[in-house]
Amino acid sequence: YPDLRTIFSTGSPLLSHGFEFIYSAVKEDVHLASISGGTDIVSCFVGGDPTAPVYAGQIQGPGFGMAVDVWAGQGTPAAPGEKGELVCTNAFPSMPLGFWGDNDGSRYRAAYFELFDGAWCQGDYAERSAEGGFLIHGRSDATLNPGGVRIGTAEIYAEVEKFAQVRESVVIGHEVDGDQRVVLFVAMAEGEALTEQLVQEIKTAIRTGSSPRHVPAEILEVADVPRTKSGKISELAVKAVVHGRAVKNVGALDNPEALEGFPRLS
Repeated sequence: YPDLRTIFSTGSPLLSHGFEFIYSAVKEDVHLASISGGTDIVSCFVGGDPTAPVYAGQIQGPGFGMAVDVWAGQGTPAAPGEKGELVCTNAFPSMPLGFWGDNDGSRYRAAYFELFDGAWCQGDYAERSAEGGFLIHGRSDATLNPGGVRIGTAEIYAEVEKFAQVRESVVIGHEVDGDQRVVLFVAMAEGEALTEQLVQEIKTAIRTGSSPRHVPAEILEVADVPRTKSGKISELAVKAVVHGRAVKNVGALDNPEALEGFPRLS
């Protein structure tokens, strides 16, 4: 591909092995840019920089005109390597003026400015790297919280995706007695089955690659994983089904029938 100069990746975090695949199987000198933004801003908060180094698993830096940071706790900047909320601390050119029909601006403020006063909160669980880049660990509303420890779903997917036997997976926090336990659902590749040996291998990989806190209490097989029409795994829809709650915005799912294969857990 002599004319290929840049590849953009978006929709979900691009993990390290995704970078390795592009550079080994597609083109070794292409500019691979993982980007993250939103349709509501018609832009990217963080993205690629053709003048800077590319580090596997990282988004290179903030977009033009974006005062992006990661905040932890009560609106304090997180140190490199510390996880928190992805925020924008100043106005930006493509910032929406408001919501249709939201005459007093209450819905608009609740959507973006409720968590931190004066800072746009994008709803992504993220961290800054020592190199100045960003890592996104998943959506904040899908963050796992076993034993009071926040875990990004991407940290678990990074280990599960190393198993060729697993076609797709989705992980949720199952609420039990005021706490959460991690439950992983896997859709198997054609001709594969979820054996007890494979369950233990997946748990070991997650424990070794992440931590004992990340290890699922249960790993269950399903036929398919629900995705939105833009291709994103819908963790919130699965979590609703598992807890016996109504699924919001079913119309946004590309394959809502996949939810029928998920059990209600007690």
